[in-house]
Amino acid sequence: MASEAPRSDPAQDTPRVTPPPHHAAGLPAVGHSLRMAQQQMGVRRTALTLLRVNQKDGFDCPGCAWPEGDERHTAEFCENGAKAVAEEATLRRVTPAFFAEHSVADLAGRSGYWLGQQGRLTQPMHLPAGATHYEPVGWDDAFAIIAEELTALDSPDEAVFYTSGRTSNEAAFLYQLFVREYGTNNLPDCSNMCHESSGSALTETLGVGKGSVLLDDLHQADLIIVAGQNPGTNHPRMLSALEKAKRAGARIITVNPLPEAGMEKFKNPQSLGGLTKGTTLTDLFLQIRIGGDQALFRLLNKLLLDTEGAVDHDFVREHTHGYEDFAATARDADWDTTLAATGLERPAIEEALRMIVASRRTVVCWAMGLTQHKHAVPTIREVVNLLLLRGAIGRPGAGVCPVRGHSNVQGDRTMGIFERPAPAFLDALEKEFGFAPPRAHGYDVVRAIRALRDGDAKVFLAMGGNFVSASPDTDVTEAAMRRARLTVHISTKLNRSHAVTGARALILPTLGRTERDLQAGGEQFVTVEDSMGMVHASRGRLAPASPGLLSEPAIVCRLARAVLGTRSTVPWETFERDYATIRDRIARVVPGFEDFNARVAHPGGFTLPHAPRDERRFPTATGKANFTAAPVEYPKLPAGRLLLQTLRSHDQYNTTIYGLDDRYRGIKNGRRVVLVHPDDATALGFPDGSLTDLVSEWRDGTERRADGFRVVHYPTARGCAAAYYPETNVLVPLDATADTSNTPASKSVVVRLEPSRTP
Repeated sequence: MASEAPRSDPAQDTPRVTPPPHHAAGLPAVGHSLRMAQQQMGVRRTALTLLRVNQKDGFDCPGCAWPEGDERHTAEFCENGAKAVAEEATLRRVTPAFFAEHSVADLAGRSGYWLGQQGRLTQPMHLPAGATHYEPVGWDDAFAIIAEELTALDSPDEAVFYTSGRTSNEAAFLYQLFVREYGTNNLPDCSNMCHESSGSALTETLGVGKGSVLLDDLHQADLIIVAGQNPGTNHPRMLSALEKAKRAGARIITVNPLPEAGMEKFKNPQSLGGLTKGTTLTDLFLQIRIGGDQALFRLLNKLLLDTEGAVDHDFVREHTHGYEDFAATARDADWDTTLAATGLERPAIEEALRMIVASRRTVVCWAMGLTQHKHAVPTIREVVNLLLLRGAIGRPGAGVCPVRGHSNVQGDRTMGIFERPAPAFLDALEKEFGFAPPRAHGYDVVRAIRALRDGDAKVFLAMGGNFVSASPDTDVTEAAMRRARLTVHISTKLNRSHAVTGARALILPTLGRTERDLQAGGEQFVTVEDSMGMVHASRGRLAPASPGLLSEPAIVCRLARAVLGTRSTVPWETFERDYATIRDRIARVVPGFEDFNARVAHPGGFTLPHAPRDERRFPTATGKANFTAAPVEYPKLPAGRLLLQTLRSHDQYNTTIYGLDDRYRGIKNGRRVVLVHPDDATALGFPDGSLTDLVSEWRDGTERRADGFRVVHYPTARGCAAAYYPETNVLVPLDATADTSNTPASKSVVVRLEPSRTP
């Protein structure tokens, strides 16, 4: 039987800390998944729903973007996937009576965990100017409010249209189409905050801003390097792929400031042997200092150049550009700088070199640990340099593997959710729909916050997500949002962004992935693209949480009709009635989607083309894969300071908090903890269990504080610390971003620890 939503916020002031485990998954993961699912859905609904997750005739998990193989398990989900599904398919409901009971100020004082636990939104809600509570509003009236505000702006560029990575291909395509017909490219998205650095680096070097490997490539690899990533929590089904690779003879190097249970040993709950013995995954653990990855890969590249037979000269000669300049720069790398930047010992780096040289088929995987630094883009380009030296692009079992987070974040970008669209994409839109889309670049996330802060943007509309909690510099972001004339959120669940509003606000409730989508043209399905460029259908089966919900495509179509009226050249009513007509247009606009409807009807979908992988063809400015050479950078700490990385607990996905535990790090019943090496903590005068306030230091001199954190002595790299977001996003300066990509530098925040002011 499902349990009721909590009435009050749980206390988190006395977290319990135990030694972290050295394996992931196993029976505890199974038990935890089922317990959380039953609390939200009840027993019968849990069974019916979870057995449809990631099945060919089921729905795509609303969690991460890790791909599925052609053969599926009966239970094709992980622990965090089960939590994500349970949160969406919950039997708990947020009704107008809830909003009558709770003022916006009350909601703003609640934790993100409490807000999310209240259940599914059921009806459109409006916060009038000057009001203290949200009030019910009809759909037509809600669209009229948005149309009133948008049409009153002096320029379409005064509006911002954000997208979360959960949005389907069909909804994303319609959304960008509406926004561009309205007249702006202000389309920031969650990718701006995570893998924008990957896209920037890969587009420049390989010509395609996506990974170059498929799931089978991981299974065939001789060596897999996992850098700046924690699959056990963030992409748990990846552990099964690593296990399969290990059993086929692969070796794994893990590069990370923290030891993570998932990369130590995986106890696969799909097999008896996995549950009992498990599989050791990491062969070599390089416990690198935060931000030292570029220096590490630069030295490895120098050592490859100096090792006879290590460079694939035929590949370099035929397929690359810029080798001589790169090689000259790489040869300047030295051991002293690298050891200082990385905190590693020389024998460990030499062992990594031997493993790389012994491998013909190498895959490098990475996530936020590489992408959220000032020097993130040159770091990823240095990873590409290593693979180019080895001829490891366009070879089975080898390539680049940026592991995307949210389930369709890559698909949204493919569909045109981008503030800097390619001219060819805009040309195709104009040819297909008969209007001239704007050509000037729009705002990304950081620039959108600045525009709202400075009064240059006045309306904010979000397709999903939790913008306020996901963004950096929380105090600045919240103040910026409160300056808007109207904020609108298309959402399935309550979150903090609904409590940080403009002068007026709307909450528009939408269908989830798990739910049946019935339109005038019959039952519909949507599609998504996973982290490896596979496109497949997603079909919900549950009855909608409320008859008052609209699907995301329907919301966009009705909004477009309300805002654009008769001047629109787009058949919005047709698109709302039948999503196949949307896919027909996508097929004519987006390369790789030709004959979309027929191909996606195949069970499991289809693979998008990838020129470097498929043909060793590189659509870059030079027509070849580009070696690059950039100065080595790494964070340099003042005395008495630590370098903080923000990260997730095991009981969260992005900004959604499922629970208050982090089982794989030994933390229970609390999130305001900071993990610090025992020697560093002792030197700074903070015993294990003491309370501290975290204060970040940035060149603007502004004091950014996160108060009341328990110090946990933890085996992180020396000079480094870690704490959960969104609680520590307040410490990340808005202007601290990656060069080129403008991604917030959330993994390298200089902080000092002060005795806590919290009683």
